[in-house]
Amino acid sequence: MGGQGAEEIRYEDPVEDVAREIQLYGVSGPAMMFLEASRPYRALGSQAMLFFDPVLQTIFGRGSDAMYRVLSDESGIDRLIERLEEIDDEPGCDA
Repeated sequence: MGGQGAEEIRYEDPVEDVAREIQLYGVSGPAMMFLEASRPYRALGSQAMLFFDPVLQTIFGRGSDAMYRVLSDESGIDRLIERLEEIDDEPGCDA
């Protein structure tokens, strides 16, 4: 992920990478709501990613490969929602 942190931490699983980046920005709740609300429109996902690419690159930086891999398929998005819920329930993760 890009971000502006001095040190980047990479995880083996791209879902974990994206979930932790979302947590870092403190937008786990809104991200989960957006992902759930966009469920009917997921077939348009790749086109939406092209449209939102400038915004996503601003948030995630140029190293957004993990995000693209996760958001490019239905199971990745479902796994991301599940992981965000788990992170949100972890003690001490109040952003």
